[in-house]
Amino acid sequence: MPEVEQWFADQAAIVVGATGGIGSMIVRELARRGAAVRMIARRADALAALAGELTDSGAGAEYRVVDVRDREALTSAISAWGMASILVNAAGMNRPGPMDALSAEDYDALLDTNVSAVYWASRAFVRARRERGAAGSIVNISSQMGHVGGEGRIAYCASKHAVEGLTKAMAVELAGEGWRVNSIAPTFVETELTAEFLSDPASRKYVVSSIPSGRLASAQEVAAAVAFIASDLSASTTGTSLLIDGGWVAK
Repeated sequence: MPEVEQWFADQAAIVVGATGGIGSMIVRELARRGAAVRMIARRADALAALAGELTDSGAGAEYRVVDVRDREALTSAISAWGMASILVNAAGMNRPGPMDALSAEDYDALLDTNVSAVYWASRAFVRARRERGAAGSIVNISSQMGHVGGEGRIAYCASKHAVEGLTKAMAVELAGEGWRVNSIAPTFVETELTAEFLSDPASRKYVVSSIPSGRLASAQEVAAAVAFIASDLSASTTGTSLLIDGGWVAK
């Protein structure tokens, strides 16, 4: 890996949703900056491959195969890594469609993954750190859709607005103990999650024309923002949502 400033030397970071397009890039960026990475995701093969990649580059890497909707397994994994000082909640999903067509199963899966998992993971992390008499930094991957509305995205927008509220409330509640809690809110990024939607020419045209900068964000740009907001470079920043949206929300 190229030489960069080691913002996280002697620190460990937990990334939930580590094998997604954004999550895996966050893992790589934190490792590149010196962190030992602890990874949680559902796909054992992808976790093993990513751990091998990191180990080959000289980074420390451990992982656990967990479905984030399994509250007990999620909290158990995080509780075991109380030495970590950073938690990144990057697991997410979307099942778009008009409100009268969204199934109860899809709605529950989306809210469980995008909101409940963030809460339970964060609570387990806070408890584990408190046992050590220490605080930490929590970064929640939200979305520009946590700040605006979007047609066919009622449940997704609801979940991301909830993440923004959760982030602010945790930041206020925990600030006195030295904690920092922030969110990163990207615009559309080309990942597995967005591939089908962006493959439609009309959808891609709508997205690009809605971003004043005229382009999608990259997963690396999101990962760089996570590293910055998690680091001591932003030591006075908590309760903030950092928009990586090319100006979408500013319109």
